[in-house]
Amino acid sequence: MSSPTLRAYTSWSDEALLTALLADDRAAFAEIYERHWYRVFALAYRKLKVRETAEELVQDLFATLWQKRREQGIEQLEHYLLSAINRRVISYLRGSKVRMAYADYCRWTQTAATQETEYALAAADLSEAFDKALLRLPAQSREVFRLSRLEHFSVREISLQLNLSAKAVEYHLTKSMRLLRGHLRDFVVLALVFLVTQ
Repeated sequence: MSSPTLRAYTSWSDEALLTALLADDRAAFAEIYERHWYRVFALAYRKLKVRETAEELVQDLFATLWQKRREQGIEQLEHYLLSAINRRVISYLRGSKVRMAYADYCRWTQTAATQETEYALAAADLSEAFDKALLRLPAQSREVFRLSRLEHFSVREISLQLNLSAKAVEYHLTKSMRLLRGHLRDFVVLALVFLVTQ
């Protein structure tokens, strides 16, 4: 049975709970979780069809909500949570497709133990080439790219965190993608030649 203090939070509006969350109120966070977790989970499960993965993404979302409670700038809680879980699901599915495509690629090309070593070296070379290309970006563009593509922040979240306009964030993303494509073009051509000759 919940305590009278915890029961009192059930009558609070989402806005009041967000204000309490900013003041490090764990009971307000618990009420936010109880109030919204099932709808967030249902959306994730409907798209993923895998309960464990949906639960993991929901737990990650709420953990991030608590850990970054002062950085979020949330205006409408339910909309924020549903949008955030949707972004996480999309990111997970994209990553899953990439992993599946890479696994298919490895199965298709792996005909001998020597090729296994060659592909491992190619992956390391690609990773190294990507890291070097990333370092060649201007600092602001590199940070925007990192937050967007590696940390999966939205344009709005990046603009708040870096104190930039949304247009500036989009400019830096476009610029960094163009520069990275240019820096990695030669590597990709060599990789394609390698694949065709195998």
